[in-house]
Amino acid sequence: MFTKILIANRGEIACRVAATAHRLGVKTVAVYSEADANAKHVAVCDESVLIGPPPAKESYLRAEKIIEAALATGAQAIHPGYGFLSENEDFADACAKAGLVFIGPPASAIHAMGSKSAAKALMEKANVPLVPGYHGDNQDAAFLQEQADKIGYPVLLKASAGGGGKGMRIVEKSADFKAALESCKREAINSFGDDKVLVEKYLTRPRHIEIQVFADTQGDCVYLFERDCSVQRRHQKVLEEAPAPGMTTERRQAMGEAAVAAAKAVGYVGAGTVEFIANQDGSFYFMEMNTRLQVEHPVTEMITGLDLVEWQLRVAAGEPLPLKQNELSIHGHALEARIYAENPEKGFLPSIGTLRHLHTPPSVAFELGKGAAASDPSAIRIDSGVRGGDAISPFYDPMIAKLIVWGKDRAEALAHMSQALSEYQVVGLATNVAFLKRLVESKPFSTADLDTGLIERNHAELFPALPGVTLPTLALAAGSLLASERNAAKDPWSNTSGWRMNGALQRTLKFADESGEYPLAVDYRADGWTIRLGEQGAALTIVEAEGKHLVVKVNGATARGTVVRDGDVFHVFSGGTHVALNYHDPLAHAGEAEAEGGRLTAPMPGKIVAVLVEKGNNVEKGAPLLIMEAMKMEHTIAAPADGVVEDVLYAVGDQVAEGAQLLAFKAG
Repeated sequence: MFTKILIANRGEIACRVAATAHRLGVKTVAVYSEADANAKHVAVCDESVLIGPPPAKESYLRAEKIIEAALATGAQAIHPGYGFLSENEDFADACAKAGLVFIGPPASAIHAMGSKSAAKALMEKANVPLVPGYHGDNQDAAFLQEQADKIGYPVLLKASAGGGGKGMRIVEKSADFKAALESCKREAINSFGDDKVLVEKYLTRPRHIEIQVFADTQGDCVYLFERDCSVQRRHQKVLEEAPAPGMTTERRQAMGEAAVAAAKAVGYVGAGTVEFIANQDGSFYFMEMNTRLQVEHPVTEMITGLDLVEWQLRVAAGEPLPLKQNELSIHGHALEARIYAENPEKGFLPSIGTLRHLHTPPSVAFELGKGAAASDPSAIRIDSGVRGGDAISPFYDPMIAKLIVWGKDRAEALAHMSQALSEYQVVGLATNVAFLKRLVESKPFSTADLDTGLIERNHAELFPALPGVTLPTLALAAGSLLASERNAAKDPWSNTSGWRMNGALQRTLKFADESGEYPLAVDYRADGWTIRLGEQGAALTIVEAEGKHLVVKVNGATARGTVVRDGDVFHVFSGGTHVALNYHDPLAHAGEAEAEGGRLTAPMPGKIVAVLVEKGNNVEKGAPLLIMEAMKMEHTIAAPADGVVEDVLYAVGDQVAEGAQLLAFKAG
């Protein structure tokens, strides 16, 4: 076993690797960019080395800097995590030349399987079923469109060197092919440094099922069963589970043996994932192989009780696989939800900001490395690379955490996940927590009616109209405000009891959210308050107010919750719901001008990657004007109405701040 390893990654995977390494008595070295100087993964490692500025291309993708750091600190091996350089054959080769162990497959295996095109050619020779498509080297745009026309629409464009949903586009008709190809290639070169794409038939209602494989240097290889990763948005996974619902023993064995054959064909070593696309009738096709540990590996760990990172370290150190195929078994059911800083109601637009309040459900330490018998039926596991007070920056993936639960069957795991999401609280940026809870509790997911289009297919159910705010929720917000005012009183002049010589104080608290405005009339009384919302009236009493936690009585009924004030916004967490209420304080904002509206502005910090119009152009409503890249995604800025582009304020390559005006536009 190694005595010291360097972790060439960041976030939750770096923290995860460090935890296993320390359990095994292995010291760890973190690398970090200037943006991550105070990051959690830096704090949990034994040593740390600064490798560059915030952009990944200048830090986490600088192979020579990472190798220099490993050699300087005396590390014997490098764990690449996932993303960044984890599937870069040149990096794996450079590690070997520097005398460092790359904790992953040999460069030759990455070369063979890292390219989707090469992998499909290999599978074709091995008689593994393939989705109809073109996987060759001819990248001429006209030729690729001709191939797409022959295959028949819809088709899927995929970056050959891609992963994580980057560089993928669904093309519904021939007329859309050129623009989709250009966008796909742009994103591919920015994300992977390679703009080669492949074209294949896009299947309707497919499931995404992947097989976890593990191979050692002695030539042995096993499969650790399957994961269902069908629930996706923008080709990126949202929920994962193991085992796959409805999987038969025969089909599991067939897919597992095909995955092992694929790994052995390229001399694979370490952890890898062979991904299949499966029809509803049970037929399946090879899709790609990820030559690394996957984001969703914890669900496999939960149903086997095994520590896959420990397996990686042992195999990389030359040890044989800890278990044979006949010694592996499935125990229970596990689910993983990816908690992201994003706004599902706005097209899953990534969000940035500071985690000003972070409360997570109580997690139970899941004892890995001792097999499935160690499983705890109440286990909730949280893998995270951030803490309260940390920032989600525009430079990297906006994942906050992975929430993983286990149950003795799928129904119990679903119940645990729903409860855990109810207890997850974040203030400071938008998250997908409420959306995940709706998704887990939805009929399609709870009944395992799964396919990769589940979210789009059930849009109405998953994105319901925003309900009106209830009186108990308003009472909690008002109670929090009134309690804070009462606690702030230091002398008779700042007393907030509302006493008046000739009557009671009457006051209106103005709250609002996207569903409407809620003027709450408050009458101060000796024993509490009376509140009214329209025709609804109630007596309000604060029973308990300790920090952010509040208990109030509204007409004798008890309401409990956590209320977090963030500037002018009151975040009310109660009964598994989260309501954000804007509070209008006329004294705090007296004299402020109304914000200017109607400008075409940047939704977040990013870089301009394409300008599609010129000054003086007449455009129609909805026409794309420019494209910016932020947080590994492209965002198209479109014309809000018919009009004229009066000026283009930025050029390709320019960095822009959130809210920056990008174009001057005149409607009409």
